[in-house]
Amino acid sequence: MVAGERLQVPERHRKLSRVEQNIDQAQSIHIQVVVRSLAPDHERISRFQFVAALARDMNSRPTGDDHDFRELVAVETERLLRITPLDDDWKSVSMKPVLFFQHFHGRWNVTGAALTSYSMTFRGENAGRISWDYCASRRVDRQGFGALRSLNCESFQHTFGNEQDPKDEIMRNATKVAAAFELASEQYQALGVDVQAALKQLSESSISVHCWQGDDVAGFERDAGTLGDGLAVTGNYPGRARTADELRSDLELAYSLIPGKHRLNLHALYGEFSGPVDRDEIDVEHFQGWIDWSRDRGIKLDFNPSYFSHPKASDGFTLAHSDAGIRQFWIDHGIACRKIAAAMGAAQGNACVNNFWVPDGYKDTPASRKAPRERLAASLDAIFAEELPRDQTLDAVECKLFGIGSESYVVGSHEFYLGYAISRDKVLCLDAGHFHPTEVISDKISSTLMYVPELLLHVSRGVRWDSDHVVTYSDELQAIMQEIVRGDYLNRVHIGLDFFDASINRVAAWAIGTRNALKALLAALLEPTELLQQLERDGDLTARLALMEEQKTMPLGAVWDHYCETAGAPVGGEWLAKVRQYESSVQSLRHGEATLA
Repeated sequence: MVAGERLQVPERHRKLSRVEQNIDQAQSIHIQVVVRSLAPDHERISRFQFVAALARDMNSRPTGDDHDFRELVAVETERLLRITPLDDDWKSVSMKPVLFFQHFHGRWNVTGAALTSYSMTFRGENAGRISWDYCASRRVDRQGFGALRSLNCESFQHTFGNEQDPKDEIMRNATKVAAAFELASEQYQALGVDVQAALKQLSESSISVHCWQGDDVAGFERDAGTLGDGLAVTGNYPGRARTADELRSDLELAYSLIPGKHRLNLHALYGEFSGPVDRDEIDVEHFQGWIDWSRDRGIKLDFNPSYFSHPKASDGFTLAHSDAGIRQFWIDHGIACRKIAAAMGAAQGNACVNNFWVPDGYKDTPASRKAPRERLAASLDAIFAEELPRDQTLDAVECKLFGIGSESYVVGSHEFYLGYAISRDKVLCLDAGHFHPTEVISDKISSTLMYVPELLLHVSRGVRWDSDHVVTYSDELQAIMQEIVRGDYLNRVHIGLDFFDASINRVAAWAIGTRNALKALLAALLEPTELLQQLERDGDLTARLALMEEQKTMPLGAVWDHYCETAGAPVGGEWLAKVRQYESSVQSLRHGEATLA
């Protein structure tokens, strides 16, 4: 096509007056729009593309009729939507990830793709600014389309199909999200915050999602004991996962609702057992199904020994038990779990965090606080006697102020495990739901990291004396994430979740809690941390407080929506409809206990 020549539009496109109008408008600002396809019959390109101009293998050299077009980006793809200026009067190009729309099985879907967004500023007679997206995907078929949208040029806001097309609402919402994000970015930029850098850090941060929300901490043992020993679940919402396959199915839906790539935290009682296997006999083979599943989906695993729901834990003691035989049973369980965790870490090429929590303690005041703690320390030393590669597994020890049934005395108290972690070079686990109501773990992160190499956080929500409620966007959740970011601890803190609520849909609980944790982390990453700390160093505490308060009403939601959109996760409350559909078609069909093979 010769520069300046009007693009030829198929007759069927001419019926769409808006399409013709927009092509004319495009010409008026001296740009041309070209859709090229590897398919020789470009006429079969979906009508949702507002122009089809050239049908030549994009790998061929530019000749003849399109020599005036300048390649902005060269990629190997099935379809290319390209916008180029008719002259050289342009001065800016920017790039960022955007959405891609695809048509599958009669419906429109929004998926993430490796796309590029360009912004061009024109000078002279046609001065102004226009934004557009370069859209490409390796998986687009002839029914797909590249989505052209504009952030700042109204003439490109209605270029797709007719008002009845199901993609129109998706397109409008995507444009709203993009426009809000642009405005939010400007506001954060004014404070010196690099929004793209914050989003990059967030995308590289993983939350360890806990498996036990999906089945009320029941597990899959053939001869499992009743839940107890410091644990209690409230509610009987239908649809509990009864098998490993059901749990994995639920998890896959949950992960699809959460932006980013996240880990999975398994407990030892979630092995796949063909028959009765006692806790001291578990082996890697019982978790091979999880290892294979996680590898296929790019999910990293973490692990936990299970010192509860077992006849040998019925009196509330395990590793601190006065009976040496019972102590040895649980020591052997811990040794077996370390070997399983190391195998997981070796398989995934990333250390598996293996967290030890024991519920040992008394409901009432003990006559000896010393003796159980001496026994617990000796048992842990026996478990950790074998040195395992730290690039395969990291040993963590979890402290508690109280537990259900151990309100007066917990053997593994905060002070006990802080000292143990420091003296044995272990990861210390802080559980947000097990502190005194006047205490917060956000205040303990910088203190403990002065003396221990790494921290594991179990993020939950305590309600008065009880714990393990679904994480909400609370002040303490925000404070935890702020402390991690302000202290530059992201590489030393492992963030995991620990709640189980059987009063609501269990997949929804995962989505709510994990999305809230990520949103709080994003808010922390969007703080002008250096500016706040400089004000503090300067002694300007008035400005520090004023800026902290202003941060609370900054447009976090717009950035969060953009992050979800670009990550292929539902925006806003859209995820709930997917949960409801899954509940209706899958979870509602689960009745009673599943028969184990």
